Amino acid sequence: CCCCCCCYVVVVVDGLLLVYVTRGNVCKMEGKPEEGKKRKREDEPNNDRNLRKHLISPIPATAGHPKKLAVGMVGLPARGKTYMARKLAYYLNWIQLPTSLFNHGEYRRRRLGGQQLASFFDPDNKKGLEMRLEMAKKAISDMMEYFHVKGGQVGILDATHSSIKRRQLVLEECSKSNIDVFWVESLCSDDKTVAENILNTKVKLPEYSSLDTPEAVADFKQRIKYYEKCYAPLDADGNEENQSFLKIMDKGRRFMVYRPHGMLQMRIVRFLMNVHTKPRCIYLSRHGESFDNKSGRLGGDSGITPAGLEFAQKLGAYIQSEKLPSLKVWCSNMKRTLQTSAFFKGVEQHKSLDEIDAGECDGLTYEEIKEKHPALDEKRQKNKYYFRYPRGESYRDVVERLEPLILELEREDNVLVIAHQAVCRCLLAYFKQMPPEDIPKQLPYLEIELHTVLKITPGPDGCTIEQIFLGPVAVSTQQDPPMPPT
Repeated sequence: CCCCCCCYVVVVVDGLLLVYVTRGNVCKMEGKPEEGKKRKREDEPNNDRNLRKHLISPIPATAGHPKKLAVGMVGLPARGKTYMARKLAYYLNWIQLPTSLFNHGEYRRRRLGGQQLASFFDPDNKKGLEMRLEMAKKAISDMMEYFHVKGGQVGILDATHSSIKRRQLVLEECSKSNIDVFWVESLCSDDKTVAENILNTKVKLPEYSSLDTPEAVADFKQRIKYYEKCYAPLDADGNEENQSFLKIMDKGRRFMVYRPHGMLQMRIVRFLMNVHTKPRCIYLSRHGESFDNKSGRLGGDSGITPAGLEFAQKLGAYIQSEKLPSLKVWCSNMKRTLQTSAFFKGVEQHKSLDEIDAGECDGLTYEEIKEKHPALDEKRQKNKYYFRYPRGESYRDVVERLEPLILELEREDNVLVIAHQAVCRCLLAYFKQMPPEDIPKQLPYLEIELHTVLKITPGPDGCTIEQIFLGPVAVSTQQDPPMPPT
């Protein structure tokens, strides 16, 4: 895996694919860090003749994944299927693979008003069974429209798919359009975990708005019992031996990966094997104000100003006041983040957290770019997300190199990330769960001010993001998007 984040050892035994995950090496440091190294380009002539002709990232978002994919969730209620489906959708959209979620519960609530109690899910309730089948077909139909009309790449069917017959319905409809199906089954044998999930999420559903908590819990447990009557786990040795699927057992304690096909399915497996639901916080911060920030210059490797040093001290005190049971601190290889992290021990350096490479424009101000390279400035203003600096990077490139780090972030507990403006924007867009169509337009302009910490708390319904200004006041490097032509 790139960026030395993880190492995957893959073994195939009788058609069963086993994936062993080991941690990659990261650079650790104790106490005060050494000064970062400056980027050198003495071997590269600095003139317009050598500027790249392609200034926009040429690789389309779906490169390597030409075939569309339906992902079907499988499992009894209160097993974390919706949480995993949402996380997967946010991740795929962030890497610009257009993905949409089709939740059967939402279809039922829109169609019937969302007041159905446990008896509606009784397999002997013929009317309820017919209506649920009707809504399952509607979800599949909408997914097909998403594929063929709206240009979607991945559709996630978020439902129990508890019987072989119901899963066969999905397979038959997808086969008509030559669309592969990958199943993700969540199994949990821990009654305590299921009970916690019911209390934390299920009693808040619209159908229980008129019931008190004990009544809602009892009704949902009865719903689970009805589903258990017809539940058939995915079977690699029986009628479903030709299917492709991932089994996640007991909140990720064990996994089974069976017959995945292609890069996209393996990408999904890799992501879901790192997701966990334990409470945690992720702290996102830029480095302290640097001398290049003060002079308005791009890139470079300058140190931090006295104001930046004051922020570094305040950051250390703030994190200490959070009284976290455990914490990892990550920073880039650049001098300004190393100096900002000097008040922490055991800091891990990740090259993937380095600022966007401005290439031939490194060390210039925006005014100098506009004066010396007006064509570059014009193209950057038109499409900042895909614009690539000559011999440098685009925001799209930064997202690509941050992908392995996102997997590491999903696997960890509490983490403080000290990075740079473009990098923090890319990470924030992931946690903000931005729609794919908004990412190219909004991500490059997300406001990440200096000397401010973003406290991100993941939850079942998304992430809560708090903004904490620690001070002191620093120079602003925020640029507004260009005004549309009148």
